[in-house]
Amino acid sequence: MTELTNVRAAPRRSAAEWLYHILSMPAGAILLVFLVVQLACIIAGLLFPDSFRYLSPQNMGIMMRSVPVLGCLALGAGILMVAGEFDLSIGSVYTFTAVIMAILVGNGIDAFIAAPIGLLIGAAIGLINGALTLRFNLPSFIVTLGGLLFWRGAVLLINGAVQVRFDPNPMFNAMFSGTVLGLNAAFIWFLLLCGLFHLLLHRHRFGNHVFATGGNRSAATAIGVNTARIKLTAFAIAGTMAAFAGILATTRVGSVQPGQGTGLELQAIAACVIGGLSLRGGRGSILGIFLGVMLIFTITDVLLLMRAPGFYLDMFIATLIVVASIFNHGLDRRGDAS
Repeated sequence: MTELTNVRAAPRRSAAEWLYHILSMPAGAILLVFLVVQLACIIAGLLFPDSFRYLSPQNMGIMMRSVPVLGCLALGAGILMVAGEFDLSIGSVYTFTAVIMAILVGNGIDAFIAAPIGLLIGAAIGLINGALTLRFNLPSFIVTLGGLLFWRGAVLLINGAVQVRFDPNPMFNAMFSGTVLGLNAAFIWFLLLCGLFHLLLHRHRFGNHVFATGGNRSAATAIGVNTARIKLTAFAIAGTMAAFAGILATTRVGSVQPGQGTGLELQAIAACVIGGLSLRGGRGSILGIFLGVMLIFTITDVLLLMRAPGFYLDMFIATLIVVASIFNHGLDRRGDAS
């Protein structure tokens, strides 16, 4: 009886304590914002089903088809940001590898062979970016800015300013743009990759080394972490994920436009910042990246449903990025103080 009484008498957390606990989580703030936005959208969708079709199957389908491309780019960019580096070339790599894959398929090579070649090219470009950054001790911002322009020009050099058709076999189409149990295949791929990267970053020694490298490279080196290898691996992951995003987009649309990746690198970094990743490295979570991507597309969807002008989205996302950066900077300073 005494033990039962003690269990019943255990103190419960107040609402304020729960709020503080959630905000102290790596993705706590963005989780609260995302839940509030979703709740508001659901209520509006139920109250005004004809004018605000947020809950309609068509709208949900569009969301699931649109999210994975930016999501995959953000996953790669996010891992690299945690390691303390940036890659501004992923939008161009996304287009370049997609063009190469489409050309190979157009020349009779099976898509199941062309796609891995595209992934290898993406990884190789990431390694080149990392090697230049580390070998010459250059800011990754500058190196990958050069890569952005170089690979964008390479697309025009190889194929000109015309689109490339992509017509793979039916099995490849089904794997990357089909439907499984009512869910878009590309969205399932995105969820699987989120789960994989969560295990890699938060449940594996590699993830510990990534956080240590991004947080304090000198300290990480002192405890035996090969920080150069960690950064190179992170660059390779960013390039590979850019190529995978190209596979998803090209399969869904059936063609590649030379300029389709323009601006995606900034959106991917924005999603990471909104998701709570530190611009200084060493802090972030895969859940935060996922929520950052979903929040951007939710806001985009709401503005489209409300028939708002496109510049409203740019203004709102810009505001959200600045607010998120200020909040993240505050967390960094609090971390330094402790």
